[in-house]
Amino acid sequence: MQKLSYAHGASDIPLKGETIGENLRKIVEKFGDREALVVVEQNYRASYKEFWEQTTALAKGLMAYGIKRGDRVGVWAANRFEWVLMQYATPRIGAVMVNINPAAKTNDLQYVLGQSRIDLLVAAPCFRQTDYVDLLNRVRPHCGYPKRTVIMGQDWERMIRAGEKITDAELAEREKSLQFDDPINIQYTSGTTGLPKGATLSHHNVLNNGFFIGERMIYTENDRVCIPVPFYHCFGMVLGNMACTTHGACLVIVGESFDAEEVMKAVTKEKCTSLLGVPTMYIAQLEHPNFSKYDFSTLRTGIMSGSPCPIDTMRQVQSKMHMEQITVCYGMTETSPVSTQSYATDDIEKRVTTVGTVLPHVEIKIVDEQGNIVPRGVPGEFCTRGYSVMLGYWDNPETTASIIDQQRWLHSGDVATMDENGYITITGRIKDLIIRGGENISPRELEEFLITHESVADVYVIGVPSVKYGEEVMAWVKLREGYNVTQDDLLRYCKSQIATYKIPRYWKFVNDFPMTISGKIRKGEMREISAKELGLG
Repeated sequence: MQKLSYAHGASDIPLKGETIGENLRKIVEKFGDREALVVVEQNYRASYKEFWEQTTALAKGLMAYGIKRGDRVGVWAANRFEWVLMQYATPRIGAVMVNINPAAKTNDLQYVLGQSRIDLLVAAPCFRQTDYVDLLNRVRPHCGYPKRTVIMGQDWERMIRAGEKITDAELAEREKSLQFDDPINIQYTSGTTGLPKGATLSHHNVLNNGFFIGERMIYTENDRVCIPVPFYHCFGMVLGNMACTTHGACLVIVGESFDAEEVMKAVTKEKCTSLLGVPTMYIAQLEHPNFSKYDFSTLRTGIMSGSPCPIDTMRQVQSKMHMEQITVCYGMTETSPVSTQSYATDDIEKRVTTVGTVLPHVEIKIVDEQGNIVPRGVPGEFCTRGYSVMLGYWDNPETTASIIDQQRWLHSGDVATMDENGYITITGRIKDLIIRGGENISPRELEEFLITHESVADVYVIGVPSVKYGEEVMAWVKLREGYNVTQDDLLRYCKSQIATYKIPRYWKFVNDFPMTISGKIRKGEMREISAKELGLG
């Protein structure tokens, strides 16, 4: 009988049946004097004891401003120490923190404020060239939310002082009333079509996922983790912050946005043992002219996620950056987010061709169009079930029911295969499949082929409309520095090695790709741009 594509994460380590606040309190009792948070750009440092005291003061400030259990508190800022304090103060009083994309403009902001019905918005004064206060003033006449606003640097200390009238007993009473299945976070998924959906996560979702992610990297209180990825997304908030605090490790934050040299400076100065990033972040460091000036010898592990990693990049990260135990993982916001992750001891092939194996206490399966589990090695839709599956989309039961079935399996929409040892390979999105004249074409397959050309630094393949074939293949290509390669050169490279129907009809040479803030490629946006430029409608 064929072995089926199903696996569950058996573990001797139990799930944590506690709130985020209860877990943090235990960590503070064990590691109070150890450094908890460093933010280089803001010249901020705090031990776990100091961090706990600051979240206590902030929790009281939020209570003084009338925030009750279940109220929504929006956070609109890039990576700052205030963001981290909000992440740990809001669950201590049972508030639901709503992550707002720092790049949000008026339409996005108005939608999120209204859809989640935000009671209090805590925002930075600005980010890059965007004046948040001005944006808020433009949105207010058209939206009844937020009910109240706090601007970091202007109103922050006033809110903290207001909390002085809240007693320790009042805060303790609030914390005692909480349950670990309560909702504490709403994250709006970065779809390329349709309105964003607010994935609603609980203490149980986020706390346990962060803990088991850290376990895969063998984190201890001695680790110092550089986190240049955004807090707004699960990558920064869970794979970064929560994986650290559940182990007593130190969070090292560089600044509000990614800068390759600033990251390398921080890794060197703070003697970081772990580094997070998407492949393009690692490539930017490896190719930086000052790379050799920095010391990466303290690095041991980390995460490379967001998009597939070229094997050459992985080799360089392991050798030149000393990250021999770097891991890769797979997940989605709706699953808190990680479902599978490689082990720190997996060989390099496993780390570039798969996304690891199932995390503890999680179930995964791969199914066909009828919902039947397929044999190992056969592609199908990746599904997951367990503690990590979101409570649902905020105030959107119909859309929730379209992704979570009656047996609580969450259907990812991703095409995957499972090998004999349970390792998962993601081959693409179901909707990304290109169907050209009845032939199914996998964009991932073509991307992996084209990246082998010596001139190609990065490449993404999409389908664009075609009257004759339904869809045609198009490749967006980023060339390596110093190469002057033409479309004809790449066509010749393809013709001798891949089937004619798979060869891209259209080519676009670019310096960058449209990306979400979490580092995922926005293929929907690429299709829209390409169709317009090519006049394909």
